[in-house]
Amino acid sequence: MSDESRSRRAPKPRKRRRGLKITLGVLLVLLLAGGGAAYWMYQDLDGNIKGVDIDKALGEDRPEKLPTTGQNLLVLGSDSRAGAENQELGGGGAVSGARSDTALVVHIPEGRTEAVAVSIPRDTLVTRPECTKSDGSTMASAERVMFNSVYSQVGPACVVKTVEKMSGVRIDHYLEINFAGFKDLVDAIGGVTVKVDEPIKDNASGLDLTSGTHKLDGTQSLAYVRTRHGVGDGSDLGRIGLQQQFLLALLTEIKSQDLLGSPTTTYKIANSATKSLTTDEGLASLTSLSEFARSMNGVDPSSMETIMLPVAYDKQDPNRVVAAEPQAGTLWKAIRSDGTIPESAKKSPATGG
Repeated sequence: MSDESRSRRAPKPRKRRRGLKITLGVLLVLLLAGGGAAYWMYQDLDGNIKGVDIDKALGEDRPEKLPTTGQNLLVLGSDSRAGAENQELGGGGAVSGARSDTALVVHIPEGRTEAVAVSIPRDTLVTRPECTKSDGSTMASAERVMFNSVYSQVGPACVVKTVEKMSGVRIDHYLEINFAGFKDLVDAIGGVTVKVDEPIKDNASGLDLTSGTHKLDGTQSLAYVRTRHGVGDGSDLGRIGLQQQFLLALLTEIKSQDLLGSPTTTYKIANSATKSLTTDEGLASLTSLSEFARSMNGVDPSSMETIMLPVAYDKQDPNRVVAAEPQAGTLWKAIRSDGTIPESAKKSPATGG
């Protein structure tokens, strides 16, 4: 069964898209800021980071960059099966290529003391613009394409272009991390504490939690952010709340640790993160990444707002969603202008919860 036709409620476990669900790129830059000068001792980390030349791939046909619009990051999770560890975490089996079934547009306003993360549900139907593939060939524009499919069909630059076309928001930076990097990062910081309001049991992801407070290791955290059958109505929309909760808990844990006082811990965490990190060329070095990190050091996890892009169930296919208007348009306009997001623009007709 193809990605486009699969049921929202009952996908086959072995074909589940298992993309990472949180903004680990944002976490990384905050982490490096917290570590300060300690990580400079480890120049080998620079070689871990992989770069993608997004600007060259997109050319000049992009939204205007205004002087007061802050910074906008597109953060993706990759379910690449490259390497034995990623295959094991992804459920094993021969699965070709890589997919990303969650994207977040992270907006850091001017002054960089707060941030907002907008989750784009993977099942959102979008218009994919004409894009250039890595081999130089062109893929024509197409309507009613599932957002999740853009990454696997054309690559990260086309995901950036698709987000810019649908939002009108200029994306300044791109960050991506894979399965193994997520697991190792959580284990390196000693786990993340979450509060579960209701029991969660999902045989597909392997997650089995009672209500209450739990400290999750890397494997449990991976199951937590990708579980879907154990929460809400079993759809992708139902688990977005868990993903956003985990993001804030993870950032809080990082900010609470004395990384400056422990170069060994800083190196272990940074090494785990950078090994599985892909960025745009503008951030693909420790020098540029650290400069960006220092500029974000004032961002406190408690001030980060998490929002799901307002969506409605598609009238032709109830297993898919489309951007809900006028809410989505109002949301993107507020981000473009670095303005306050109205409460009415945060309400989604398709709750899934």
